[in-house]
Amino acid sequence: MSNRRAPLFRPLEPTLSATLSSPTAAPGVASTRRRVGVRAAGLGTGLLLLVAVTVLSIAVGAKQLTLVEVWHGLVSPGSPEHAVVQQMRLPRTLLGLLAGAALGVAGSLMQALTRNPLADPGLLGINAGASAAVATATALLGVATVRGWIWFALLGAVVVTVAVHAVGGGRQATPERLALAGAALNAVLYSFVSAVMLLDAASLDRLRFWTVGSLATADFTTVATVAPFILAGLLVGLAGARPLNALALGDDAARALGASPALIRAGTVTAVTLLCGAATAACGPIVFVGLLVPHLVRALTGPDLRWLLPYAAVLAPVLLLGADVLGRVLGRPGELQVGLVTAVLGGPLFLRLVARR
Repeated sequence: MSNRRAPLFRPLEPTLSATLSSPTAAPGVASTRRRVGVRAAGLGTGLLLLVAVTVLSIAVGAKQLTLVEVWHGLVSPGSPEHAVVQQMRLPRTLLGLLAGAALGVAGSLMQALTRNPLADPGLLGINAGASAAVATATALLGVATVRGWIWFALLGAVVVTVAVHAVGGGRQATPERLALAGAALNAVLYSFVSAVMLLDAASLDRLRFWTVGSLATADFTTVATVAPFILAGLLVGLAGARPLNALALGDDAARALGASPALIRAGTVTAVTLLCGAATAACGPIVFVGLLVPHLVRALTGPDLRWLLPYAAVLAPVLLLGADVLGRVLGRPGELQVGLVTAVLGGPLFLRLVARR
């Protein structure tokens, strides 16, 4: 009897070993590794592209600089290029990096939170709230610096966020209700900003470039003022990638996975408020960056926010700085404001996106 049973059990071990050693044993694991490798390589390529655009942003302008002159401007205080690089182009480039990352990540978070592929940082009226608060502070209180604007911008963003949540239904708020409430408040607040600027000539002079969206007035004080808020918003947003992935499955599924939908939404809105408030205070309401970049990135990464958010943080500054460089080239001997360039580039792409949907 034992001689008959032995063959039934002896082949299992070699069969299992052969299966595990086979290249087709775990196709899911191999596919996942391959996908991760492709995404990591793409992110590395994006970083190289970001470095290239950063160098262009420092070198290109009314005065063209070679790479050698850029290097001398960075490391040689006595060189003729030092003033151009250190006082004008370097802070402008740093602000473009920060604001681009803020807008790209904020747009990705808003599209994930509202489950609306056409959402951008202005969908819930956050940009409009920041703009209205800055216009009010400028007209009534005489505030004329980014250091003063940023606190009003954050306050306006928070107030509008709370108002949108209340109008959208409070605890029973849905993505659709939030989007409608945000659109309504967005229209009202931008009308208010226009009225303030038309009625107050001094405010119009102070804010005319800011309302278009510009990096031209950047300095190291502006960069130092907004950097902590943007970095904090990026950290909160990136930390929420996995919970937002769970929330995409629905509130019940998120709870089953141990996540709190209310806490996820609160954290996401906090991140978007910090990012949009700081970027808007420093640069003005720049459009389309937060809308287009997530769509471009999603074609490379899919909907997984663990990859989508880092990609957006890298590629959105590429778009913003690229638009800024293009505005300097096309507007010589002056320049076109970056907000105008992004609007011209983003408008047709937005219409194509709407038409496809």
